[in-house]
This record gives sequence, structure tokens and C-alpha cells, in this order.
Amino acid sequence: MDLDNLSFEMEELFEEALEQGLEDMEPLKAVVLPVRELVIFPDMVSPLHIDQEISLQAVELAQRDQLPFIALTQRDEEQESYPGPKDLYTVGTVVSLARTLHMPDGTLSVILQGNFRAQVTEYVQEGPVLIAEVEPLDDEGEENSLSEALTRAVLAMFEKVVQLNHTLPEEAYVYALNVTEPGTLANVIAQMLSLPSAQQQDLLETLNVVERLQKLSGHLARELDVLELETQIHDKVQRELDRSQREYFLREQLRAIQHELGETDAFTHDVIRIQERIEKAQLPDVVRQRAEEEMSRLAAMPPMSPEVGILRTYLDWLLNLPWSEATPDNLDLKHAQETLASRHYGLPKAKDRILEYIAVRKLAPEKSRSTILCFVGPPGTGKTSLGRSIAEALGRKFVRVSLGGIRDEAEIRGHRRTYIGALPGRILQTMRRAGTVNPVFMLDEVDKLGQDFRGDPASALLEVLDPEQNSAFSDHYLELPYDLSRVLFITTANVLYTIPPALLDRMEVIEFPGYTEEEKVEIARRFLLPRQLELNGLETHPLQFPSAALTKLIREYTYEAGVRNLERRIAGMCRKAARRLAEGKRPLRRVTPKMIERHLGPPRYLHDRLEQEDEIGVAMGLAWTANGGDLLPVEVALLPGKGNLTLTGQMGEVMRESVQAAFTYLRSVAESWKLDPQVFDKTDVHIHMPEGGIPKDGPSGGITLAVALVSAFTGSPVRHDVAMTGEITLRGRVLAVGGLKEKLLAAHRAGVKTVILPQRNEQDLPDIPANIRRKLDLRLVATMPEVLEIALRPPVKEPPSPEPDAPEDRG
Repeated sequence: MDLDNLSFEMEELFEEALEQGLEDMEPLKAVVLPVRELVIFPDMVSPLHIDQEISLQAVELAQRDQLPFIALTQRDEEQESYPGPKDLYTVGTVVSLARTLHMPDGTLSVILQGNFRAQVTEYVQEGPVLIAEVEPLDDEGEENSLSEALTRAVLAMFEKVVQLNHTLPEEAYVYALNVTEPGTLANVIAQMLSLPSAQQQDLLETLNVVERLQKLSGHLARELDVLELETQIHDKVQRELDRSQREYFLREQLRAIQHELGETDAFTHDVIRIQERIEKAQLPDVVRQRAEEEMSRLAAMPPMSPEVGILRTYLDWLLNLPWSEATPDNLDLKHAQETLASRHYGLPKAKDRILEYIAVRKLAPEKSRSTILCFVGPPGTGKTSLGRSIAEALGRKFVRVSLGGIRDEAEIRGHRRTYIGALPGRILQTMRRAGTVNPVFMLDEVDKLGQDFRGDPASALLEVLDPEQNSAFSDHYLELPYDLSRVLFITTANVLYTIPPALLDRMEVIEFPGYTEEEKVEIARRFLLPRQLELNGLETHPLQFPSAALTKLIREYTYEAGVRNLERRIAGMCRKAARRLAEGKRPLRRVTPKMIERHLGPPRYLHDRLEQEDEIGVAMGLAWTANGGDLLPVEVALLPGKGNLTLTGQMGEVMRESVQAAFTYLRSVAESWKLDPQVFDKTDVHIHMPEGGIPKDGPSGGITLAVALVSAFTGSPVRHDVAMTGEITLRGRVLAVGGLKEKLLAAHRAGVKTVILPQRNEQDLPDIPANIRRKLDLRLVATMPEVLEIALRPPVKEPPSPEPDAPEDRG
């Protein structure tokens, strides 16, 4: 038996049952046909596409056993798996297949004819095909004046719904009008309305016709309110559109008339041009509203009004700032890695941080927050140039603002428009120059910001460099929120202690240490020399710099953490070669160490700044400066006197306190060195740090001062090939210090063999280049006795002893 014959036989069966009355109809078995997001009502026709394998099996089972179908709606519309008895409502509609169509992909398209309501009393088969015993349900209630009134009200509201809802054809109302039974009318309208399946199921389960019509009238009233609101919104939008089109048409006519009469002046032309730019610009709603308000003021002003220039300048800034224009990010990690490697040598921490930023942007572009980086290091270490390389790797625009010497807050936030000649601050000026909302924005020399009565620019930068606030940056001139959250901010500094703590807390610090000698040689070969050959026109006659020549330039003609002066010396040699070539002389081919001294003069720096032999009272310390590390010799001289202490060499307050701590430690251990305590009261101590024109400060010279004092009082020479750094306490403990890498690089440059370091700085040693660690003998100490054991030689003279007091002259 095919499906069409089954449908025909089931239809005859249902017609006979309806003629006898549902109340007299016995419970029957029916195959359950689950439906989702659909409720089928009696007396209605609904199409259904059957693609689930179990549903197809259910159709085959009904064909084989000649069973009817009951359509039950799923409780959870999101459930994808085949529902079970608990997943289906218990009240549904017994349906027959009015038409079937087998699709090429094996699915089945059917048209269901709803016959009567039924309720599942029990399931006689629960898998895989559901078969239930169902009990027919008949409408309750009799026709009376209330049902007639509700029928008329429902028809009236349905007529309005059909008129307002363009998805319902006009024939829908005609069809409903021809229905005579109130219950059937409720079924027809409920099926046509776009109600949620839960509300439709509630109507299906309502057997009382009057109650069903009351619920349906409530749904119709709500639907009618929504449709009327939609119509009002649509009419309002249409009116606005018509008004805009009318204004545009009139303006075009006015423009044509003025053109024909030759009456178009320059002011009117500018106003029209600015208006066109506002209409074409992609501005945020708030900005567009402000622009249109200012444009209306400008159009109403006389051309000679003094405020015309102010308004035109303001509108130019609004229209020229990038509000939505952005460059697409190049998130190719391999490309970024190759770009950074081709532009810079070394700097692994900075490069890794940029690659991590690109990786996060690639995996979570919408969730990644703006990153504020701070590159800190000596001059010439590549901070600014690395920013350009980052922009190139990301495919973004690069802009830079130098903050050195800025003392006025208005330089950052701009001036208010009440001032004559007011302009936005440097932030928005630079964003306008960038032309995109996501450039790489470098704030150079952030450690050199000033402060005076005009305000604190560092405090103004707090909003710019805070990811939680810069999405609505407020400029005094613009007076509108500007989004800086997509900007990659990079700041540079030489030192950190001059940056306010609140500003420093908003930045992720990446240190740029000084380069080693080997790194400088490699940088010169890869980058400096090719650039200078190109700049000096020596590409066809290139100079060759062997390693010995580059090493001589680095050791004897430069003394820096970066490579800026090294490039100047290479440029000097290239200019000498360019002059010889321009004069027609034989060109230079190879630069030798002797040739460097002949062309650049005698060496400017001594390679070996250490003492040549061990001396008493002279110790070599290590210092950190803005230009990298440096050696810090300490000299102590003892003179007969009254226990005075003299300090020279521009020592700062912290260093003077270190002298006091070191001297107190020496006096506390005098007995262990067999020193008479009275000797300190009879001896004047003079401590001097050479290069007195340079200020010196910090606690890291504590152990150096202590070693020099102990050496002077005990007569023990200090090893000349030993340098040291560390803070000292009154009990002789050695505390950790900062700037360790720069200090060790300075020791390596100067030829130091042994360096004494605090034990607590052991965690910083992995940051030191491996070749530096191999060449230096690093001694980690925790107390002063360990320092003195390494630094001092055996005594070569007797320690000073107090002189006896002279007899009083009683004559």
C-alpha cells in the first residue's frame, strides 16, 4: 500500500468518526510525528519536510500497520536530537497526509491535514518510533451571545492585523470571514498568526471555545499594538526621508538658479562644500550631530563675522580626523619575525613581546586590549627605530611625538575654543597626520616631561595611556570623545625614576640594555656600514671594515651603550673615502687599524681604564648611568687629624649615607682587623670619586667604599683587576642592586677580570649574555668578609696608630 492510498483510507476513517461525534469515539493507537517550532491545529493544512531517519521510519510503520498520525510539538525548540516522550507535549492534533512527495535526497515532503485534537494517554512503544494511545478531545462550551461577541471582536481585530501585516494576504481575512464555527475560527486565526509555539500550544490545549477566543483576542491585541507601532516608525522614517529629499531637491534648484545668475560667492561655495563633506563623511552619531549643529550656525552667520574662521577651523578638524578609517593588520607571525630580524640585531625581549601581541591579535582580535609599551634604555640602542619596524611588521602607519621639554598640559589636551588661535593637542594633531584610528603611536622621551604653573602634562597622559579610559579621550578643543583604544602606544625613556609612578604603572616596561662588543661589530656589519656606504655614494666602491678595524673603533673611539657614536665614526671614514674618490685619487678599499688613527686622529678613549697595579685605598666600583654602565673608582686618603670626614666628587645624598654606613661598619669590626679604636678619632679621612664634574648618587657603591676604607686603614692593597657593586648594611650584609647588565658590560669593556656581585642578584644573571658570563669571573657574596677576602691582598704596611697626646704647655 502506498502513502496516497494510506492517506485516502485514513481520511475516510476520520470523516466517519467526525460524523459519529468525538465524544463517542474510542481511544486509538497513533504513530507520533514530532514537529518543531510548529503547532498544527484542527481544520488547517500545514506543509512539513521530513528528513530525520526515525520520522521516515514512522511513516513506513504507519503505512505497514495502517495507523493514523498524531502531530506533537517539541517542548524545547533548540533540541536537535530525536525527542522522547518527555520532550513532547501531551496534546496534539491527529492528522492525515493530504499529499506526499519523495525528494531526490531521500527525504519526504508532505502536506498535513489537521483533523481533531487528541491527548496522549500512554505510550505503547517508545523506540525508536513512538506509538501512543490517544484520546480524542472535543470543543467544550455552547454557542451563546458571549461567543458571538468574541467572534465579531476577533474578526475585527484580525481584519486590522491583515491590513497592517504585509506578510498576510488579504484572502486570509476572507477565509476567516467564511468560517461559521467559533472554535474553527479560533483554530484558523491561531494558525495564521506568528505566535511563539508555546502560546500556540496553549491555544491548542484550551478546549473551551469562549476561553480560547478570549486568549486569542489578547494575542491579537498585542500583535495589533506592535504592528501599529511599526507602522508609526515606518511613517516617521518615510516622512524624514521625504523631507530630506525635498530639502535636497530645493537646494539643488537653488544652486542651479544661483549658478545661472552667477551669484554664487566664495562663502556660499565653502558652506556647500563643507555640507557635502559632512554628508559623505563616516562620522559617529554624536560627532555628526555636533558637525551639523556647527554647520547650521556657520550657514546662518554673515560672511564677515569673526566667528566664521573659528567655526570653519573647528569643522575642518572634525572632518579631517580619522573616526573609522583603519588599516588592516598584517598578523603573519613569520612576516613580522623576518621584518624585525632584518631591521634590528639582538633585542630578544622586545621582539618576543611584539610577536606575542600579534599572536593574541590573531587568535582573539575582538578581546585583545590595547597594549602600552615602554622601551627603556640608553641612547642609541634602537628604541625609536624598533617602533618603525613594528609598524612595518603590522602594516600600520607610524607616527611619533617628542615629549622632551613639554611643560604645558594644553600640549596634550589642547586649548579650549574660547582662546584665540586654539588648536587640539599633540595627540589629536598626530592622529590627524596618521589618517587612521590604529597607527603605531610613539611618545618619545616620556621621561623628560616638565611641570610648572601651566599644568602637569604627565597627568594629562594618564588618560591617553590607560586602556580603560582612552576609548573616550577628551580634548579641550574638540569637546567630543575620541577613541584611542585601537592605537598601539609605544613610549621611550632613558631612565624610569623621573616618570611619575601613576604613569609608569600604566605601561609595560621593556628594557633595552647596552650592546656588547660582539653585538656592536655585528650591528656595524649588517646595518651601519651598508647605510653609510649608500649615504656617501660608495656603493660602487665599497669600503671593507675587517673585525680588527671595527674593534678599534668601538674600543678607542667610542664609549657608549648604543651604537650612535660608532655610526658617526664609520661615517667619518666613509667621508674620507668619498673625498679621495671625488678628487680622482685611488679609492680606499680596506680600512686597517693604522689607517683609522691616521684619518680620525689619536684614540679618544683609553681601552684600559683600570689601575695598572694594586694600590692601597683605591677600589673600583661599577655604576649605572643613562648612557649605560661605567666604572666608578673610589680613593681614600688618611691624614693625621681629629676624625673629620671629607667627601668630594659630587656625591649625592644617598651615596653620602652609604659612606657613613661603610665607615660605621669598619669601626664595628676594627678589633677583628687589629685596629685601635682610638685611631678613628686621631685620623682625618678624605674620600674622593674622580671625574668630579659628574654628579654621582645611589647605594650600589656601598661595598666599594667599605673595601677602600678597610684597605686604607689596614694597609692591604686592593686587587686592581677586581670591580664590585653592592649596597652595604651596618651589619656588613650585601644587598641587591639594579642595572646589573649595564654594569657588567662596562666591566667587560674596561678589561675587568673579576666582578663581585650581591648573592641576591643571582636571579638576574640569566639576562647577561653568555659570552660576558664566560669572560668574567663573577663572585656572588652575601657579607662583607667574603668581599674583603676576594678584593684585598695581604697587608704591606702597618695600620696607622694613634699618636700620643702632646704635653700641655703650662708655661
